[in-house]
Amino acid sequence: MQSTIITLINKYGYFGIFSLITLENIFPPIPSEVVLTFGGFMTTYSQMNMGFVILFSTLGSVFGAIILYSIGKILNKDRLINIVNSKMGKVLCLKETDIEKANHWFEKRGNQAVLFCRFVPIVRSLISIPAGMSEMHFLKFIWYTLCGSLIWNFILIFLGSKVGSHFDRIIKIINKYSYITLTFFIILVIVGIVLLIRREKKHK
Repeated sequence: MQSTIITLINKYGYFGIFSLITLENIFPPIPSEVVLTFGGFMTTYSQMNMGFVILFSTLGSVFGAIILYSIGKILNKDRLINIVNSKMGKVLCLKETDIEKANHWFEKRGNQAVLFCRFVPIVRSLISIPAGMSEMHFLKFIWYTLCGSLIWNFILIFLGSKVGSHFDRIIKIINKYSYITLTFFIILVIVGIVLLIRREKKHK
């Protein structure tokens, strides 16, 4: 996949970066680390400008996030509640109150979640769906997505421009960071679920 990404960026330049980052948001297995660091590297030997690489990659991030946000809007809270109240919900042991609690949490912490999850692999894409489902204000969603994406994209593109043809070393380092961050995030989620279950038992 890495060689295909590099070929596409070489051939289509800014549009290639925009398209790949948009797809990366919708299809997380596409590694944004490769796209961004190689884009940064290209600014050192081609006519590509770092400012435009950052601009088009960030536009791609926001555009991809809007698509997932729209999907979340379609799968709104009411439809989720209908699913939970169906046979499928009973099989999964889900309750309507679970949806209400999740929605309440996102209304309270949604801004921070959308911003900081942009630095967590895979989650940075998927976070747009609950944002749409909870009907987070669209302009707020765009603002926090833009800020988080801009920081993430700038860091990787800048690193790619500094390491030159050794950008693959940065990719390896970022991959390690991604695995560690994702593992830490999963642990946090598990701990959160355990605490919620304990709290529910105490209330009962």
